[in-house]
Amino acid sequence: MAQPAQLGFQNAASPIMEELLHFHDHALMIVFLISTLVLYLMVLMLTTSMTYTNTMNAQEMEMVWTILPAVILIMIALPSLRILYLMDEVNNPHLTVKALGHQWYWSYEYTDYENLTFDSYMISTQNLPQGNYRLLEVDHRMVVPMESPIRMLISAEDVLHSWAVPALGIKTDAIPGRLNQTTFTASYPGLFYGQCSEICGSNHSFMPIVIEATTLSGFETWSTMMLS
Repeated sequence: MAQPAQLGFQNAASPIMEELLHFHDHALMIVFLISTLVLYLMVLMLTTSMTYTNTMNAQEMEMVWTILPAVILIMIALPSLRILYLMDEVNNPHLTVKALGHQWYWSYEYTDYENLTFDSYMISTQNLPQGNYRLLEVDHRMVVPMESPIRMLISAEDVLHSWAVPALGIKTDAIPGRLNQTTFTASYPGLFYGQCSEICGSNHSFMPIVIEATTLSGFETWSTMMLS
């Protein structure tokens, strides 16, 4: 989850989020270098006398400011496209979960298990157990096994929603009448918090998402308890 006064992203909890963090650092370094170059040229122009005022063209300079931006765009585009393809790739998921957005809660259906369906509501402040996070904790968490590819099928029943868990690098729109698909793999056990990221009405801020990644044996114990 996010921390107070946090400036950067949350720590990566999935391989896709690790790739996104690396791409962010890569792009940010390019932006920093460009900004430094532009600032240097501005200072140079303001602190030196103008020369060659009668020059009408400069072929070498025009080639530089045409080729250099093209090279920079390629350096940004190639890793970006690679990550986009990785995010869309779904290969042999171990588990499929359908998330359905409502005003204002989420319901989950484990399609590989019969009758494993539940609603997930935010726990109100007055009922919140001590030590839990206000406006982020739910009564039924979505439990998944760690280190297993999970396929998410995401839709909505009424209005637009968005199923987003930053630590896992997921943000997928939930659209009524349409089934969107995404995938993630939790790298380690823990609780990962998210929220609806599409304004969906007056209680938009009160439909959090909590994913609990656990061991395979822990997941099997939980699923058996939920089905019994």
